[in-house]
Order: sequence, then structure tokens, then C-alpha cells
Amino acid sequence: MQLHLGVLAVLALALSTTPLGAQTSKPKSAAPEPQHPKDLKPVPAAEIPAAIQRGRQILLALQESLDDKPVKSEWPYEGVYRVEREIPLGYRIGGTAICATALLETTSGELDAETQAAVERALAFVLESLPDPLMSTDFEKGYDVRGWGHAYALSFLLEARGVPAFKGQKDKLDDQIRKLIGILEKTQIKKDGGWNYSRPKGDDSSASPFMTAPTLQFLFEAQTQGFKVDGTVIEAGLKTLEDARLESGAFQYSTNPERKNGKGFEDIPGSTGRSPVCETTLFLAGRGSVERIQKSLDDFLEHWRWLEQRRRQNGTHVPPYMIAPYYFFYAHRYAAQAIEFLPEDKRAGYRTKLYELLWHVREESGGWNDRVFPRSENFGTAMTMMALHEPQAARPSGWKSPNVKKAK
Repeated sequence: MQLHLGVLAVLALALSTTPLGAQTSKPKSAAPEPQHPKDLKPVPAAEIPAAIQRGRQILLALQESLDDKPVKSEWPYEGVYRVEREIPLGYRIGGTAICATALLETTSGELDAETQAAVERALAFVLESLPDPLMSTDFEKGYDVRGWGHAYALSFLLEARGVPAFKGQKDKLDDQIRKLIGILEKTQIKKDGGWNYSRPKGDDSSASPFMTAPTLQFLFEAQTQGFKVDGTVIEAGLKTLEDARLESGAFQYSTNPERKNGKGFEDIPGSTGRSPVCETTLFLAGRGSVERIQKSLDDFLEHWRWLEQRRRQNGTHVPPYMIAPYYFFYAHRYAAQAIEFLPEDKRAGYRTKLYELLWHVREESGGWNDRVFPRSENFGTAMTMMALHEPQAARPSGWKSPNVKKAK
């Protein structure tokens, strides 16, 4: 989510078209245009593993319980959205899945006892919580984030089933993975073919590329691991990403191909938080190109200051580009993934720039947080850990679409 998850937003409709590589128009805004930081410093190579290790310590210390139970078993994602004044279960599951996945992905060799115990508690929490009625396929009309929990729980369980420490739970994990695949297939928005956490019109709502792209990656991985995935669901999800893509390289916030105008959400600065993951996902299915991925990264780096302007701020979508704070570390985590699809001789330079930006916003604790809530340091730190680990991570699984010509 990567839930990443664990993320949220208020539904916004988008609208636009500009030629590929076109300059972004200057917004009309009373607020001064943010400047790119001039005090960036190179990050020594030795700092990367040290930062990941510090992140692991932070996550282990932040594990908690929201149910007044003595066992600390979750890392709830916290945003502005509440259900009966409480953090919704979808955010609790999604946030926990993201943090546990970060701990598993960044472990070299066998799990140490403390990490294994923490992940075992998280795994028990996720498995016990998924059957809750609040996580059923009965989405409420309006804002409903349970889909983030479904998607990032799937990613976590797929990661956990390959860990020797959890070999004894393989049958239980496989059973829940099949259920989650079925839930995601059933809850796909029929109108557009993707997924969204805001469905004001039910099945007539628009899909969210922001949520659809990582969800598709998790389903690709499920098929690679031998689980049956409905190809028509995948194809429909890929189509919604293509339908949301503008000639400028931006992606709509909510897929609506008949209403594109390249403004606000759809202007390039408003899309940089989701463009890299959308382009990478399409590339994995033969519907993108390295050139498109690189452009999405160039746009991300050029317009990063607009993302930074919204980090740790109140509210969600704010003009001129309607950027919300929760984009921030989601964007960095998937930008890091996109970098690894560039030609090998270009990757180091992009990594250097990404790490400089991440260190520029690092907390005094050694973690990362893009929200006004202290608790959400768990999410920001986990997403950053996965971003830093990306050069050593296995490449995400692809999808072979039938009868699709390779995109240029």
C-alpha cells in the first residue's frame, strides 16, 4: 500500500492532455512556488544499510495494540479518515502488512528472534482480522479503505510464505491468499476495471490508478507463485491505467478518459507521486517502455518540491496540484522500484538523487514521516526502508498479456 498501503485520499476527478514531454504550465496560486532544496548532500554508501537497520529498530519499537490487548501486534496506518472515530480496520491491516513486509524484505539471512516474534504477532493479527465483517466485499458507498487492507495483506502473505520461519503455516497462508485474490477480483470496479478507496457511486465509480497499480503488481506476484488469477481482471486493471495515462506522461487521479484537461490533479506535478508505479506496472505487462519510466522519474525529481510542500501538512488535496501528504513516501518507495528498470549505467545517478532527497527529510529519530501524526512514522519508515533496499530486492513479477503489442 506499497497499502503500500497504506494510504488514503478524498476522491478527486481529473481531466487532461498535453504532448509527451511538454512543459508544465505555471499554476495560478496565491502561495509562492516552492523551491528545490539547495543544501542536498550526497549520502555515503555505508549510510544506506545503517539507515535500514535504524528503521528496523524504529518499527520494532512502534509495534502496538489498539484493542487494549497486552500483545503488541500491529502497525496501524493513521490518516484523517475514521470509522466511528476509530482508525479503520483496513488501515490497521494495511499498515501492519506494509511494516511487516519491510522487516521481511530487509532481512539478510535468517530472522533474528526479535524480528521473527514481531512478524509472527503481525501475521496473527492480519489473519485474525481479515474475516471481520468490516473487511468483507460489501463496500460502503463513499470513502472505504478496506481495499488497501486486502491489497497489502496479499503482498505481506505472499512474502511470508517464502520465509522458512513460517513454513509450518504455509497451508493457512495459501488458503488466505486464495481468499484475498477472490476478494480483489470480486471488488474490482466493473465500470473501469481497477480499484478505489472512494466509491461514491458504487460500481459506477471511477478507478484509482494510485491504488490499481500496486494491486496489479501483487496479483502478478500471486500468479508467479502458482496461484490462479483471473486474467480478465488483470486485463481490465491494465486498461484502466492506460485509459488514465495522458500524452504528457501524467496519470489521472481517477480514471475518466472522456474528461482530460491536464490541470490540477492531472498536471505533471500533480501526478508525480503515482506516475512511476503506473509506468512500471504497465511495463511489467508489456504496455510501457523504459523511456516512459525514465520520464516519470525525471518528472518526479523535477517537481519533487511540490510533494515536499505538502509533507507533514494538514488536509489532503490542496491547490494548485491537489497533492495530499500521503503521496510522499508512497511516491519514493515506487520511484525506487522504477529506477531499477532503467539501463544499468543510469541507475546509480538516479539512486543518488533519490537518497539525497530522502536524507533531506529524515526525522531526528532516524525514521521518516509524511503526516502530522506521530504514529505514521511506522508507514513512512517502512516505505523508505523498502525504497533503500530496492537495488538488492528481487524484481517484481510481470504479466504476459495476450495479443498486446509492445508499447513504444
